[in-house]
Amino acid sequence: MNIFLKSALLLIVVAFLGECIEFLINMILARELGEEGLGLYMSILPTILFIVVIASLELPISISKFVAEKDVIFHRSMLMHALRFAILCTVVFSVVALWLLPIIPVFDRYHPLVPWLFILLIPIISFSSVARGYFMGAQRMGKIAFANFLRRAGQLVLLIVLFMLTSFEAEVALLVALTTLIASEFLVLSYLFIAFLIQMRILKRRPRAALSGSKVRKSLLEVSIPTTGLRIFHAATFAVKPFFIKETLVRAGMVDSIAMVQYGKMAGVAFTIGFFPAFIAHSLLIVLIPTVSEAYSKGNIARLRSLLRRVMLVTVCYGIPAVVIFYFFAEPLTSLFFENSPAIRYLQLLVPYFLFHFFVIPMQAYLIGLGLVRDAFLHALYSTVFSFVTMYFLGSMPALQMDGIILGMNMGAVLLTLLHYVTICNKIGVTLLLTKK
Repeated sequence: MNIFLKSALLLIVVAFLGECIEFLINMILARELGEEGLGLYMSILPTILFIVVIASLELPISISKFVAEKDVIFHRSMLMHALRFAILCTVVFSVVALWLLPIIPVFDRYHPLVPWLFILLIPIISFSSVARGYFMGAQRMGKIAFANFLRRAGQLVLLIVLFMLTSFEAEVALLVALTTLIASEFLVLSYLFIAFLIQMRILKRRPRAALSGSKVRKSLLEVSIPTTGLRIFHAATFAVKPFFIKETLVRAGMVDSIAMVQYGKMAGVAFTIGFFPAFIAHSLLIVLIPTVSEAYSKGNIARLRSLLRRVMLVTVCYGIPAVVIFYFFAEPLTSLFFENSPAIRYLQLLVPYFLFHFFVIPMQAYLIGLGLVRDAFLHALYSTVFSFVTMYFLGSMPALQMDGIILGMNMGAVLLTLLHYVTICNKIGVTLLLTKK
């Protein structure tokens, strides 16, 4: 438990610095790209996330779970097989992307080089995923924390330098912004892979045992495939959501260009502010996956119960004060991006959405560690269908428009949180009040 708390605290502190940088990045993007450019930038981010999920094949989670559960003598053999598997995935995904990305209609409004940037992202993510998974499973959270910080800091420096040196036309400015994002991922790869190679040399000098490639691939894929399916579903719905929301608003009577601008303000301003405290939830997620996996593999149910209570307490302690601040200080917070913006109202209405997602993120890690990825996927499916239906029904009403969209999102977040929570409590034998059954 002491290692868990120290690792979580380290990640939370560094993630806080990273979120501060992310806040500055979005402020720069808002001022350099303008309202429409920011809308286009935020609309393409879900597509980037989708590519990242495919390219990583959730190896960070499956490798970290393997490393946490298995003896150290098996680690080097497993990692060698994981590297070969990552090479194979990179080749296959790159070939598919070379054929598919240039013909996807979503890129029609972007610079012709944007699809090629995304193709370049595939090998970067694949190889960094192997290193990231090992350090997560081995509880080397210092390296994970620095890598996460390096990504944000690298992008901020590149944005400041490039936009200070020269001015760009709207289309080129958007390309430059996306290029800095890809370049920051390359910085992370460089750091993690160098550290990974050093660790591989250390493992080579220690006692080790060989594993068959088929056994390693089977162990990794047993976790990777369902987890990737879950992430693909999340990424696909996230990628579709901007265009779904835009079409729903158009159906309610809003002009197409205005609908895109409104989504950009919700995603680029309200989401940026509202998800700021989520760095704590994501830090807990990174630490929880190997910790829960190890405890569950050893049958340590008492530790699992204690962990859940601590996670819920931490989430309450930061989540409730955060959303109270968002609600009562929405105007000064959103004015950091745009003056007199409708994002003020969006931020206030989205308070339940943010709060319940602070609980969902660590609970998803719990479900993965307990081997309940299928349940997590079904919960996401049910809540997403429910959310999209209510978003369409309420958002297409001329009297509600974006307010209806946000109400649908809130209801979906509540349903997902309850499904996750009840399943975890039943699995580890606690009541909904976290007392032992």
